[in-house]
Amino acid sequence: MNQQPALTPAVQTGVQRLRSIFSGSVGNLVEWYDWYVYAAFSLYFAKAFFPKGDQTAQLLNTAAIFAVGFLMRPLGAWLLGVYADRRGRKAALMLSVTMMCGGSLIIALTPGYAQIGIAAPVFLLIARLLQGLSVGGEYGTSATYLSEMASSERRGFWSSFQYVTLIMGQLLALAVLILLQQVFLTAEQLDAWGWRIPFVIGALCAVVALYLRRSMSETTAFTAARKTASNADTLKALAAHPRAVAIVVGLTLGGTLAFYTFTTYMQKFLVNSLGMSKGTATLISAASLFLYMLLQPLVGALSDRVGRRPILIAFGVLGVLGTVPLTTALAAVTAPIQAFLLIMLALTILSGYTAINAVVKAELFPAEVRALGVGLPYALTVSIFGGSAEYLALWLKKIGHEPWFFWYVTICIGISLAVYVLVPDTRRTSKIDA
Repeated sequence: MNQQPALTPAVQTGVQRLRSIFSGSVGNLVEWYDWYVYAAFSLYFAKAFFPKGDQTAQLLNTAAIFAVGFLMRPLGAWLLGVYADRRGRKAALMLSVTMMCGGSLIIALTPGYAQIGIAAPVFLLIARLLQGLSVGGEYGTSATYLSEMASSERRGFWSSFQYVTLIMGQLLALAVLILLQQVFLTAEQLDAWGWRIPFVIGALCAVVALYLRRSMSETTAFTAARKTASNADTLKALAAHPRAVAIVVGLTLGGTLAFYTFTTYMQKFLVNSLGMSKGTATLISAASLFLYMLLQPLVGALSDRVGRRPILIAFGVLGVLGTVPLTTALAAVTAPIQAFLLIMLALTILSGYTAINAVVKAELFPAEVRALGVGLPYALTVSIFGGSAEYLALWLKKIGHEPWFFWYVTICIGISLAVYVLVPDTRRTSKIDA
């Protein structure tokens, strides 16, 4: 795993380049499927892992563990980022998917609270911590790998597939939920034991992803920059780029909060706040996510023509002006089609961030510290703001001030907008081809 082939630029063209991008993307899909299955099925397994209580209280418990999983993401970004910058992108991506497989198996096999008491949520916590390590390392390494493997003139397009597969993973989690809800299981069976099925599927798919990642090529950027420095040297190298680190934090802040608001939290918002059925909420989420996924390559390709900065600014402006009006209108809808259209509008705006955020971050750092530079500040920001989004939204609803959450989202997007305005366009200043 630690030996890297001596690749030349010629190897990374045509079929070989596409095969490596495909293998890396499929692994990313599986990683995010496993991560989002937790959110998609928490409406069902909350009662299995925690003592009896009202639905909002049980969801708060599962949301708390969801948030704790995010706390491990910076540690995973650090460990796997250092590993990727020293041992290779391929090696780090294989390790990441292996850890995700282990976390899914633990959730699938752990008995409920009624059988083993407090040990049930403890095992759930351990599994989520393991998955947090995995996903924390996956983002930075995957963003780095896709950006380095892509040609410079189509880097925005190819790197957008990180979010295509990320969204596809979330979409597949919802698709499994829909099939179990509508075709294979009764509501009682899904509540009792059917929620374990998607975690078993995730563990098996992780094994397939591990096999595919074995065939990936290492990037030329890494093989050209590979050194024998220690982990401490890597962190010291990252400290030499404080401005780039700060840009990653600012770039991520509003986008990640908006992403978790309009994807993972929306399903619960439709059920818990609008009173829709679980099945209807799942269908709305699946339909909007599918169209959202298709938008990513289009926006990524557009950034290759007009630059990254104008697209980020468009997201920031529309996000600041539109978040509160959109969510206010959403809270008053009575028909599912209205909810779908409003959520789809929000996701269209959000594409200005999600489609290109990975390549923008990768273009900020030199190869010897790129995976760590992309992953660590991103993971810290996501842990604080993305990981707490669902819990904060539910808590504010519980105390009767749900609209405050959407003003909070607006303020965070505004902070990111200031960064977008001040930072040069990374398409012109990219360090990937340096």
